[in-house]
Amino acid sequence: MAQLLKVQCFTVTADGYGAGDDQRLDQPFGHLSPQELFTRRSNTASGAFGDGGPQTRGIDDLFARDMHHGIGAEIMGRNKFSPFRGPFEDHPEWEGWWGDAPPFHTPVFVLSHFNRAPLTLSDTTFHFVSGPLDAVLEEAKAAANGRDVRLGGGATTIREFLDADLVDTLHIVVSPLTAGHGVRLWERPEDLLDRFHLERIPSPSGVEHLLLWRRTA
Repeated sequence: MAQLLKVQCFTVTADGYGAGDDQRLDQPFGHLSPQELFTRRSNTASGAFGDGGPQTRGIDDLFARDMHHGIGAEIMGRNKFSPFRGPFEDHPEWEGWWGDAPPFHTPVFVLSHFNRAPLTLSDTTFHFVSGPLDAVLEEAKAAANGRDVRLGGGATTIREFLDADLVDTLHIVVSPLTAGHGVRLWERPEDLLDRFHLERIPSPSGVEHLLLWRRTA
């Protein structure tokens, strides 16, 4: 069975933004509050953003549980790994947003123009890579040992892989929040209908789940 490149549980605002402007250490999503962006799926029993409230077992939890299923490696952009720009040597102490036990549990390939030695934390090793996107994807597939590769974001990185026609499936969570400006994934998902099927699934929580999968000839 062919390995797939999958976007899973990636959240955007109602106007298509995956993050706000002005990312920095105290604002990982720029001017957007992560509490607002993720609040309507924060309390799923399997979600990554629970705040101690009631834990739901509905459709949002079903998708949250599927996030890691069958995934053997992840690709992410530099700005998902770090708020800092420039050479890694400028901030050698930085090891990501996730502490000593990152939630990935697979090899992670971080796209960057700057070199850094691999970083291992718990059962996750971060590899810092550059080069053509298709070559990075092949490297991630090799590391995934037959399982699929998750494209973790941010929005710019997903857009680049979409433009290169390398993405096989997407699960996008649309929050009712409006950003107005920031880092945009799309203006409207219908712009991808020349290459993807699209199904919309509303949730009682107020978010909408968009499923997109490749059209076949």
